[in-house]
Amino acid sequence: MVRITVYIMLCLLLFSCREKYYPQEFESSDISNFWNAYDQIQQTSDTTEQKQLLHQLYLDKASTGLNDLIAVRNYTEQEFFTAMTAYPEFWASIRQHTLNTEYYHDEISVAIQKLKNAYPDLTPAKIYFTVGAFRTNGTINGKNILIGSELALADETTNISELPEWRQPFYNQYKPLDNLALLCTHEYVHTQQKELVTNLLSMCLYEGIAEFVSCEVTQKPSTVPAIDFGKANEKRVVEKFVDDLYLMTNNYNWLWGENENELEVRDLGYYIGYEIAERYYREATDKKKAITELIELDYTDEAAVERIVDTSGLLPDTIENLYAAYESKRPYVSKILEFENGATDVDPSIKTITVLFSEPLNGIHTGLDYGPLGEGFYPKVNNATRQWAEDNESYSFQVQLAPGKKYQLAIGSNFRLSNGIRLKPYVIEFETKK
Repeated sequence: MVRITVYIMLCLLLFSCREKYYPQEFESSDISNFWNAYDQIQQTSDTTEQKQLLHQLYLDKASTGLNDLIAVRNYTEQEFFTAMTAYPEFWASIRQHTLNTEYYHDEISVAIQKLKNAYPDLTPAKIYFTVGAFRTNGTINGKNILIGSELALADETTNISELPEWRQPFYNQYKPLDNLALLCTHEYVHTQQKELVTNLLSMCLYEGIAEFVSCEVTQKPSTVPAIDFGKANEKRVVEKFVDDLYLMTNNYNWLWGENENELEVRDLGYYIGYEIAERYYREATDKKKAITELIELDYTDEAAVERIVDTSGLLPDTIENLYAAYESKRPYVSKILEFENGATDVDPSIKTITVLFSEPLNGIHTGLDYGPLGEGFYPKVNNATRQWAEDNESYSFQVQLAPGKKYQLAIGSNFRLSNGIRLKPYVIEFETKK
């Protein structure tokens, strides 16, 4: 009787120690379709026939996931054709991994279960294994997670020698197949987040939160090289980030592009968002609540964003003070040469409007647009006559005005200084004499 009791207790203990599996839904029909198309394409050298096979056997049979991937990444038929025909050694080396996607289901499901444990309000998302054209290893569309298997399922045995030079570092730096579950968890977080606002801070938070939460719940280190670099070079990275924070021109130095500033490392925005999320989480007494706040952050709520950023203490001052400092540096429209703004007796025979600035601008970027009243109040502007003064302190353009009419036009923030700081927007409004 004692042995039976001990046996039952051991069984219960072993059962309780087993990791739970999230009931995750997967689809990989695009993988088999891809290889069917690939094999048929190799049987002919006729380009027209090859492209027909690509359509008939792969693109026309696309799953919802592949169609989403094409839409999200704006993939073209030519990109797929080049990807499928230009790299035979690469495809031979990765083929078996792509045909064994079921092998990875358990590990991914365990990782998603850990996310569910940390964030009980997790809503289901479907994971699609697709084959793209080398521009994403993972992304989302709504509640669909889209895995680019040509990137995500590679390992050290994958032959990348034929691939373009710009693409090869990904395979060497990210160890994609080893971190497939972490990638899926990262993308799963994205499916739970609120809609992104396209400013640099929000974009960095969006990616950094997804990376931090996925690493925290799975207890796996990030594979993004920028995070280690950022932690080792915090002062330099944060100073440069603050310089770029409100410029709206250097976003691709921080996310989703090649970094062209002196730091050189791409995707440093992941570090900024990750570090803010990590510090916020470490400071929180209620960890589960902190995870929820990070995942459910409303990027349209400036106060909520500022609270999380300011609480983290990563930036050298509060967001409010940093913005005030930026505003104090912005150039502005100091005068309209031909009349006072707001005048109600402007001579309709005036042919030119000249805008004077508080300091010289870069002489390149411009921006004229409708005012708040819309197109009906915008004067007829001869765009061919738009020109800078030699000193770049003024900008003029010819107009055609009618008597007794109210006009509006906006001088937009696309005007900027040579260092990228943007002009304060300015609305010109006036009425002509009857």
